[in-house]
Amino acid sequence: MLIVLIALGASAQNKALTTKVNTLNGPIEGYEADGMKIFKGIPFAQPPVGDLRWKAPQPVKSWTETKMTKQYAAGPIQGAPSPQYCEDCLYLNIWTPAKKSNEKLPVLVWIYGGGFVFGNTADPSYDCEALARKGGIVMASINYRVGQLGFLTLPELSAEDEHHVSGNYGLLDQMAGLDWIRKNIEKFGGDPNKITIFGESAGGISVSMLCGSPLAKGLFQGAISQSGGNFGPSRPTTYPGENMKTLADAEQDGKKIMEQLGAKSLKELRAMDASKFASQGLGACSWPVVDGYVIPGDQSELYAQGKYNDVPVLIGYNSDEGASFQFGGSGKDNYIKSTQERYGKYADALLKAYPYNDEDNGKTSRDLMRDAAFGWQTWNWARLQAQTGKSKVFLYYFDEHPEYAKGTPNYGKGSPHGQDVAFVFQHMDKCERPEADRPLSDIMGQYWINFAKYGDPNGKGLPVWPAFNNQNPKTMHLSGPTPYADNVPSESALKVLDEYFSWRRTAEGKAWAK
Repeated sequence: MLIVLIALGASAQNKALTTKVNTLNGPIEGYEADGMKIFKGIPFAQPPVGDLRWKAPQPVKSWTETKMTKQYAAGPIQGAPSPQYCEDCLYLNIWTPAKKSNEKLPVLVWIYGGGFVFGNTADPSYDCEALARKGGIVMASINYRVGQLGFLTLPELSAEDEHHVSGNYGLLDQMAGLDWIRKNIEKFGGDPNKITIFGESAGGISVSMLCGSPLAKGLFQGAISQSGGNFGPSRPTTYPGENMKTLADAEQDGKKIMEQLGAKSLKELRAMDASKFASQGLGACSWPVVDGYVIPGDQSELYAQGKYNDVPVLIGYNSDEGASFQFGGSGKDNYIKSTQERYGKYADALLKAYPYNDEDNGKTSRDLMRDAAFGWQTWNWARLQAQTGKSKVFLYYFDEHPEYAKGTPNYGKGSPHGQDVAFVFQHMDKCERPEADRPLSDIMGQYWINFAKYGDPNGKGLPVWPAFNNQNPKTMHLSGPTPYADNVPSESALKVLDEYFSWRRTAEGKAWAK
């Protein structure tokens, strides 16, 4: 009898995967497109509305009737009020090529960017179908709260919380989504022990934060950060690359927002229409904070102590991130003034390392913005994990762009922020030169897929990507048509910036930043 029962159990596990799946919370029905089974708008937590506004996501309530999951749910409240955005936004999506429920395919989970004030999984740029087809992997994407509905901090909110913290709700949403995926993905043909998270910009920064948070331990086994990293020190007045505030400083911002909205109590604040916070979303309390709980402390210091989730990482940034961000205004005079304002005693050294150069149309000066916000963050991440971790680190530099003629407006420009997304997702219609860019897109997509499968991007027919180590700090230059391994770009300039960040962590540097 025991043998019969075991055989029946194995048969049940081996059943064909249909578009109707019984999740742990209830049955859902998706749709099929040329063999790809797609499920959109799966709830993974209770709607964060009413009394649940500004609280950690609560487990989703189970259902019995089959829930239709054939279209994206609304994205989180952001910008101007719109039907496509809603406070009830905690939903995820799954694309699976699995034929049977026991295939144990690797899982790649997307976390969108948008500066923690914008973004949603319904953005066509983030459609996961092409990459899932290319790699034969399960893909998922998670909605999370943004803006002040995702990150508001207040003394009253901290007082009511069992951990005495507030803010970081958007990060907790990401973790709740990952936890739901981990518990349910086997039913979609995925492997709960082979989950890799990836994201770009604020999504890449989120990946970095999840790697540094003890609350995310065990939720993933690999991480890819595109133009991310969270290794700068906290600062009362934030700048790109020094985006973090302490909980105490952020709580004071929250009190000012409460006053601006005319609310006299937390109850009044929770009763306000969610659209009130859309218009406020670009201001304070729209970024994660160092709360000692979700984000335990300065991530550089935590990594130096080996206190992080040690998983293989594939991390990098683009060659002209600075072209997408105008810090301190344009022109040489504004560049010098803004550099002196932000970097204090290190301004002269940095102006020498990153001079304003008319010959390259100002790109070298833009590279200071690139490296402060993304380059140094990623390079420092690679160095620290290579020093204190056991898992492999793969560092890249994305530089794919048309060659503009000297004297034209775009001369001297490299790859701007976000250009890499279309290459990874295999969206050639969103590339500037679809046919010319296809070879690099094919290679990058395969690198990402291999990393999800093996924790290593290398594979047959691909240019060899050496793992990063501090004795031989090689970077993969993702430049078409054939990527190549070479030295870290602007390494001597990065070392000057590294001196600044080290100084900022001294007593003198902390006092100056106040």
